[in-house]
Amino acid sequence: MDAAVKLIGKRVTGIQGDISNLSDLNKLFDEVKQEKGHLDFLFANAGLGSILPLGHITEEQYHLTFDVNVKGTLFTIQKALPLFPNSTGSIILTGSTAGTIGDAGFSVYGGSKAALRQMARNWIMDLKGTGIRLNVLSPGMIHSPAYDDLFGEALDQVFASAKDNVPMRRVGKTDEIASAVMFLASEESSYVNGIELFVDGGMAQI
Repeated sequence: MDAAVKLIGKRVTGIQGDISNLSDLNKLFDEVKQEKGHLDFLFANAGLGSILPLGHITEEQYHLTFDVNVKGTLFTIQKALPLFPNSTGSIILTGSTAGTIGDAGFSVYGGSKAALRQMARNWIMDLKGTGIRLNVLSPGMIHSPAYDDLFGEALDQVFASAKDNVPMRRVGKTDEIASAVMFLASEESSYVNGIELFVDGGMAQI
Protein backbone atom coordinates (compact mmCIF):
# COMPACT_ATOMS: atom_id res chain seq x y z
CA MET A 1 0.00 0.00 0.00
CA ASP A 2 2.79 2.43 0.89
CA ALA A 3 4.38 1.83 -2.52
CA ALA A 4 1.08 2.63 -4.26
CA VAL A 5 0.67 5.87 -2.31
CA LYS A 6 4.23 6.90 -3.20
CA LEU A 7 3.67 6.07 -6.87
CA ILE A 8 0.44 8.08 -7.14
CA GLY A 9 1.95 11.13 -5.46
CA LYS A 10 0.45 14.07 -3.60
CA ARG A 11 -2.97 14.32 -1.92
CA VAL A 12 -3.34 10.55 -1.53
CA THR A 13 -4.47 8.57 1.50
CA GLY A 14 -3.90 4.83 1.57
CA ILE A 15 -6.43 2.69 3.44
CA GLN A 16 -5.89 -1.06 3.53
CA GLY A 17 -8.91 -3.34 3.60
CA ASP A 18 -10.90 -6.18 2.09
CA ILE A 19 -13.88 -4.98 0.04
CA SER A 20 -15.72 -8.23 0.71
CA ASN A 21 -15.63 -7.34 4.43
CA LEU A 22 -18.39 -4.84 5.20
CA SER A 23 -16.63 -3.62 8.35
CA ASP A 24 -13.60 -2.67 6.26
CA LEU A 25 -15.86 -0.80 3.84
CA ASN A 26 -17.40 1.10 6.74
CA LYS A 27 -13.93 2.13 7.91
CA LEU A 28 -13.04 3.25 4.37
CA PHE A 29 -16.03 5.52 3.94
CA ASP A 30 -15.81 6.83 7.50
CA GLU A 31 -12.28 7.93 6.64
CA VAL A 32 -13.43 9.53 3.37
CA LYS A 33 -16.18 11.41 5.19
CA GLN A 34 -13.80 12.68 7.88
CA GLU A 35 -11.04 13.73 5.47
CA LYS A 36 -13.00 15.03 2.46
CA GLY A 37 -16.66 15.11 3.45
CA HIS A 38 -17.95 13.91 0.09
CA LEU A 39 -17.22 12.08 -3.16
CA ASP A 40 -17.18 13.56 -6.66
CA PHE A 41 -16.82 10.18 -8.36
CA LEU A 42 -16.21 6.57 -7.41
CA PHE A 43 -14.18 4.04 -9.38
CA ALA A 44 -15.07 0.60 -7.98
CA ASN A 45 -12.16 -1.26 -9.54
CA ALA A 46 -11.08 -3.89 -6.99
CA GLY A 47 -11.41 -7.41 -8.31
CA LEU A 48 -9.64 -10.70 -8.92
CA GLY A 49 -9.77 -13.79 -11.08
CA SER A 50 -8.17 -17.18 -11.52
CA ILE A 51 -8.14 -19.79 -14.24
CA LEU A 52 -9.84 -23.13 -13.58
CA PRO A 53 -11.72 -25.08 -16.29
CA LEU A 54 -15.02 -26.84 -15.74
CA GLY A 55 -14.35 -30.06 -13.84
CA HIS A 56 -11.70 -28.38 -11.68
CA ILE A 57 -13.64 -25.40 -10.28
CA THR A 58 -13.58 -25.32 -6.50
CA GLU A 59 -15.99 -23.93 -3.95
CA GLU A 60 -13.16 -21.78 -2.63
CA GLN A 61 -12.56 -20.20 -6.06
CA TYR A 62 -16.27 -19.54 -6.52
CA HIS A 63 -16.75 -17.86 -3.14
CA LEU A 64 -13.56 -15.80 -3.33
CA THR A 65 -14.33 -14.54 -6.84
CA PHE A 66 -17.97 -13.65 -6.21
CA ASP A 67 -17.32 -12.25 -2.72
CA VAL A 68 -14.74 -9.79 -4.04
CA ASN A 69 -16.03 -9.02 -7.53
CA VAL A 70 -19.79 -9.00 -6.92
CA LYS A 71 -20.46 -8.60 -3.20
CA GLY A 72 -17.53 -6.24 -2.74
CA THR A 73 -18.47 -4.01 -5.66
CA LEU A 74 -22.16 -3.98 -4.72
CA PHE A 75 -21.55 -2.84 -1.15
CA THR A 76 -18.75 -0.46 -2.12
CA ILE A 77 -21.23 1.40 -4.33
CA GLN A 78 -24.13 1.18 -1.89
CA LYS A 79 -22.10 2.48 1.06
CA ALA A 80 -20.67 5.31 -1.08
CA LEU A 81 -24.06 6.72 -2.14
CA PRO A 82 -24.62 8.95 0.93
CA LEU A 83 -21.31 10.70 0.24
CA PHE A 84 -22.36 12.15 -3.12
CA PRO A 85 -23.38 15.77 -2.49
CA ASN A 86 -26.92 16.57 -3.62
CA SER A 87 -27.03 13.07 -5.15
CA THR A 88 -24.84 14.09 -8.08
CA GLY A 89 -21.68 12.47 -9.38
CA SER A 90 -20.30 9.57 -11.36
CA ILE A 91 -19.85 5.92 -10.43
CA ILE A 92 -17.69 3.65 -12.58
CA LEU A 93 -17.38 -0.07 -11.97
CA THR A 94 -15.05 -2.49 -13.66
CA GLY A 95 -16.49 -5.17 -15.89
CA SER A 96 -14.50 -7.25 -18.35
CA THR A 97 -14.65 -8.63 -21.86
CA ALA A 98 -14.77 -11.99 -20.02
CA GLY A 99 -18.34 -11.13 -19.04
CA THR A 100 -19.34 -10.95 -22.71
CA ILE A 101 -17.22 -13.44 -24.64
CA GLY A 102 -16.17 -16.99 -23.86
CA ASP A 103 -12.72 -17.76 -22.52
CA ALA A 104 -11.52 -21.23 -21.51
CA GLY A 105 -11.03 -21.64 -17.78
CA PHE A 106 -12.49 -18.22 -16.97
CA SER A 107 -16.15 -19.12 -16.38
CA VAL A 108 -16.32 -18.14 -12.71
CA TYR A 109 -14.57 -14.83 -13.30
CA GLY A 110 -16.63 -14.16 -16.44
CA GLY A 111 -19.82 -15.00 -14.58
CA SER A 112 -19.00 -12.51 -11.84
CA LYS A 113 -18.41 -9.74 -14.37
CA ALA A 114 -21.58 -10.58 -16.28
CA ALA A 115 -23.48 -10.31 -12.98
CA LEU A 116 -22.09 -6.81 -12.44
CA ARG A 117 -23.14 -5.75 -15.93
CA GLN A 118 -26.73 -6.81 -15.27
CA MET A 119 -26.71 -5.18 -11.84
CA ALA A 120 -25.65 -1.90 -13.47
CA ARG A 121 -28.70 -2.01 -15.75
CA ASN A 122 -30.90 -2.25 -12.67
CA TRP A 123 -28.94 0.27 -10.61
CA ILE A 124 -29.44 3.10 -13.10
CA MET A 125 -33.16 2.57 -12.62
CA ASP A 126 -32.73 2.66 -8.83
CA LEU A 127 -30.83 5.94 -9.26
CA LYS A 128 -33.42 7.40 -11.64
CA GLY A 129 -34.22 10.97 -10.70
CA THR A 130 -30.87 11.59 -9.02
CA GLY A 131 -27.88 13.22 -10.63
CA ILE A 132 -25.70 10.15 -10.17
CA ARG A 133 -24.54 8.43 -13.34
CA LEU A 134 -23.32 4.82 -13.29
CA ASN A 135 -21.33 3.16 -16.06
CA VAL A 136 -19.33 -0.02 -16.60
CA LEU A 137 -15.77 0.08 -17.93
CA SER A 138 -14.75 -3.28 -19.42
CA PRO A 139 -11.07 -3.81 -20.19
CA GLY A 140 -9.81 -6.44 -22.54
CA MET A 141 -6.24 -7.71 -22.57
CA ILE A 142 -4.38 -5.09 -20.51
CA HIS A 143 -0.80 -5.56 -19.38
CA SER A 144 -0.85 -4.88 -15.65
CA PRO A 145 0.93 -6.43 -12.65
CA ALA A 146 -2.11 -8.70 -12.26
CA TYR A 147 -1.30 -10.20 -15.68
CA ASP A 148 2.24 -10.97 -14.54
CA ASP A 149 0.87 -12.83 -11.50
CA LEU A 150 -1.92 -14.61 -13.38
CA PHE A 151 0.00 -15.85 -16.41
CA GLY A 152 3.60 -16.00 -15.19
CA GLU A 153 5.85 -17.68 -17.74
CA ALA A 154 2.93 -17.92 -20.19
CA LEU A 155 2.75 -14.11 -20.49
CA ASP A 156 4.61 -14.12 -23.80
CA GLN A 157 1.97 -16.45 -25.21
CA VAL A 158 -0.72 -13.99 -24.10
CA PHE A 159 1.02 -11.18 -25.98
CA ALA A 160 1.32 -13.40 -29.05
CA SER A 161 -2.36 -14.39 -28.93
CA ALA A 162 -3.36 -10.72 -28.90
CA LYS A 163 -2.03 -10.39 -32.44
CA ASP A 164 -4.58 -12.99 -33.57
CA ASN A 165 -7.54 -12.16 -31.30
CA VAL A 166 -7.49 -8.36 -30.97
CA PRO A 167 -8.29 -6.25 -34.04
CA MET A 168 -5.67 -3.70 -32.96
CA ARG A 169 -3.20 -6.62 -32.76
CA ARG A 170 -1.77 -5.74 -29.35
CA VAL A 171 -2.33 -5.82 -25.60
CA GLY A 172 -3.60 -2.59 -24.06
CA LYS A 173 -1.87 -0.30 -21.58
CA THR A 174 -3.02 0.72 -18.11
CA ASP A 175 -2.80 4.39 -19.16
CA GLU A 176 -5.50 3.68 -21.76
CA ILE A 177 -7.79 2.42 -19.02
CA ALA A 178 -7.03 5.48 -16.89
CA SER A 179 -7.99 7.82 -19.75
CA ALA A 180 -11.34 6.05 -20.18
CA VAL A 181 -12.01 6.27 -16.43
CA MET A 182 -11.33 10.00 -16.41
CA PHE A 183 -13.71 10.47 -19.35
CA LEU A 184 -16.53 8.67 -17.53
CA ALA A 185 -15.79 10.57 -14.31
CA SER A 186 -15.77 13.98 -15.98
CA GLU A 187 -18.46 16.33 -17.22
CA GLU A 188 -17.41 15.42 -20.76
CA SER A 189 -19.58 12.32 -20.30
CA SER A 190 -22.45 14.18 -18.57
CA TYR A 191 -25.13 12.44 -20.68
CA VAL A 192 -23.53 8.99 -20.63
CA ASN A 193 -25.35 6.63 -18.28
CA GLY A 194 -25.66 2.85 -18.02
CA ILE A 195 -23.27 1.98 -20.81
CA GLU A 196 -20.58 -0.67 -20.97
CA LEU A 197 -17.50 0.99 -22.42
CA PHE A 198 -15.13 -1.61 -23.82
CA VAL A 199 -11.46 -0.68 -23.78
CA ASP A 200 -10.25 -3.79 -25.52
CA GLY A 201 -8.96 -2.93 -28.98
CA GLY A 202 -12.21 -4.23 -30.46
CA MET A 203 -11.94 -7.79 -29.13
CA ALA A 204 -15.50 -8.00 -27.77
CA GLN A 205 -16.99 -6.75 -31.04
CA ILE A 206 -15.93 -9.65 -33.27
